[in-house]
Amino acid sequence: MSSEANAVWSECLRVIEQHVNEQSFSTWFKPINPVRLEGSSLTIQVPSQFFYEWLEDNYVQVLKLAIKSTLGPNGRLEYAVVVDRGNSQNQPYVVSFPQSNASTTPKKPSQPIVNENKSPFDLPSLNSEMLLQSNLNPNYSFSTYIEGDCNRLARSAGFAVATKPGVTSFNPLMVYGGVGLGKTHLVQAIGNEIKNGPEDKFVLYVSSEKFVNQFMDSIKDGNIKSFTNFYMQVDVLIIDDIQFLAGKDRTQEMFFHIFNHLHQNKKQIIMTSDCPPKDLKGLEERLLSRFKWGLTADLQMPDFETRVAIIRKKMQSEGIFIPDDVIEYLAYTVDTNVRELEGVLISLIAHASLNRVDIDLTLAKTIMKNIVKDIETEVGIDFIQKTVSEYFDIKMDDLKAKTRKKEIVTARQVAMYFSKEFTNHSLKSIGYHFGGRDHSTVIHAVQTVNDLMETDTAFRNSVNELKKKFKMRSY
Repeated sequence: MSSEANAVWSECLRVIEQHVNEQSFSTWFKPINPVRLEGSSLTIQVPSQFFYEWLEDNYVQVLKLAIKSTLGPNGRLEYAVVVDRGNSQNQPYVVSFPQSNASTTPKKPSQPIVNENKSPFDLPSLNSEMLLQSNLNPNYSFSTYIEGDCNRLARSAGFAVATKPGVTSFNPLMVYGGVGLGKTHLVQAIGNEIKNGPEDKFVLYVSSEKFVNQFMDSIKDGNIKSFTNFYMQVDVLIIDDIQFLAGKDRTQEMFFHIFNHLHQNKKQIIMTSDCPPKDLKGLEERLLSRFKWGLTADLQMPDFETRVAIIRKKMQSEGIFIPDDVIEYLAYTVDTNVRELEGVLISLIAHASLNRVDIDLTLAKTIMKNIVKDIETEVGIDFIQKTVSEYFDIKMDDLKAKTRKKEIVTARQVAMYFSKEFTNHSLKSIGYHFGGRDHSTVIHAVQTVNDLMETDTAFRNSVNELKKKFKMRSY
């Protein structure tokens, strides 16, 4: 670009910035490149014909003010729109458009050379400013997404989509699962992989809530056509929490048409939900049937091995060492979801750093008391073990030992029984807290306690007496 054109456009931007909000300025003006200045006529390059039309429809007065303030009353603005990006042997083709409103005397452009195989709506190579519009978090990647039995299908399908978006049979790709299981991480990892790939793809990540709000704003402002055109240009559309479209009939109808257009043009559609399509309520049947065209993959709660891998990966990225016994303790204790596990790790790192102490099992247990739900009620496994051991007059360590003495075995089984009833720990986690026993031992303990309560009155009274202590504690 010429230095004169660059200087003029910089002055125009200063004027424009005073009359539009920050988001609009970043979205619609920063991606523009000045091309040339001929007398009082400035030519700018915009990414697409839609981009040009949007400026004409929404910001013509602002542009007119900027041009006249900078170039005077005879100032004129013209557009150059990239149609074919070209390659190393061929220069890109562009189409010029005169601006009818901001120009004082529009000049008819010379007949451009146009590649008939290209659509005037094709996006150009995305520059750094336009990349921000993808709304993707660059920290979400496949390298930071730990694979396990709980997510192997979804991750494999996601990587296949990232390699060949819109080409595989996984279109749309629906990823579903509970809170904190990594849905957003996975779909954004797919988006980042595509965006950073060899092809220039316009990847857009948007929550269903934002999609709804944008659509409502377009109705209010009379810009429904522009809203539709924008979404129909996307190469990869990622919609998070699609279940929130439930009950919003007009939004569903709009999404239905956008979905059809993208799918028919082999554009990739990726969605997340808290449940499979068949269980989604409040969505039109024609939408649900389309959700089933591709692949539906679920994310489950991470197993012990996956939780260990997540902890190790997190600590490695933070450059922090954690002893194996602490890793195992955390992996066994936090067995709900990845988000809660990461929250525990962040708290653990923060406490160790602020207090200048090493991370050990004692610190980990202290942190857990402030975070894990069942410990917040003070009926955690530690409390149960302490209460049961005192009641049966045995040492607390005996509950974790390998001894087979009858009185200790009975006390251990009772403690396991209450751990199953009063905490959110899995059977495997409970077994870990009782000397590393497996889940089948816990199942046997619970069944034994239930059987004894039916046949032994004294034993039943003892269990009921202990139960009162735990219930009172949880109130």
